[in-house]
Amino acid sequence: MKTSIYYYTGTGNSLWAARQLAGELKSAAVNSMRRGAPESDNADAIGLVFPVHIWGLPRRVIDFVSRLPAEKYYFAVTVNSGQVAGTLTQLRKVMKARGLTLAAGFGLVMPSNYIPWGGAAPEPEQQSRFAAAGVKIKDIAVTIAGRKTGPVEKGPLWQNLLLSGLAYRLSYPKIPKLDKNFLADDKCNGCAICTMICPSGNILMHDSKPVWQNRCEQCLACIQWCPLEAIQYGKKTPGYARYRHPAVTLSDMKA
Repeated sequence: MKTSIYYYTGTGNSLWAARQLAGELKSAAVNSMRRGAPESDNADAIGLVFPVHIWGLPRRVIDFVSRLPAEKYYFAVTVNSGQVAGTLTQLRKVMKARGLTLAAGFGLVMPSNYIPWGGAAPEPEQQSRFAAAGVKIKDIAVTIAGRKTGPVEKGPLWQNLLLSGLAYRLSYPKIPKLDKNFLADDKCNGCAICTMICPSGNILMHDSKPVWQNRCEQCLACIQWCPLEAIQYGKKTPGYARYRHPAVTLSDMKA
């Protein structure tokens, strides 16, 4: 049996999770969603590993699902900072509309990378979450290897209704233009790493400074991977510590 895992990541959490899961499954291949959907993938099982965005599905994941092949065993792992909410329920509905079945879905708690709400957690807290995630990934691998099915994980009812329902529905149409809050301060040296790392090609250089093009996915790769911490989001982020998964490199992110 062959398994393919496709990940979407801004700061490396989902890539790390995909790699750990592939290691437990022994024969799984790991690929980025940036390369496109696997219309010709001959694996019998396909997994999606991605972050929760505004308590729901990232736009890129929705597009990716729209091009998935039929007749596969599908599973998903949603990386979040403590509130998976109704993300996997959303995914199951999106897949069902395409005639696909989400056989298993899991939430995986990792360090938060949503810097508009605060900087990176202290390293001991990060390491604790990595360790707990590693244990859960081993359990997830047992389910996947056995091609088992079951209910997908979800948060309490209030999260599903208010966060994944109301807040997500109101916010989703506005996401592409949320890049209006990004700016490059005087530390920017025009290295253009932000343009290389942006999954949607949303950043262009003009006069050696990044300019956002209103196609944002809110992955926050640009601000978290800027080597000089020159990219800011609003007025508070100059004082916030950046977060990137310590086992993921810039070269990994460009792949």
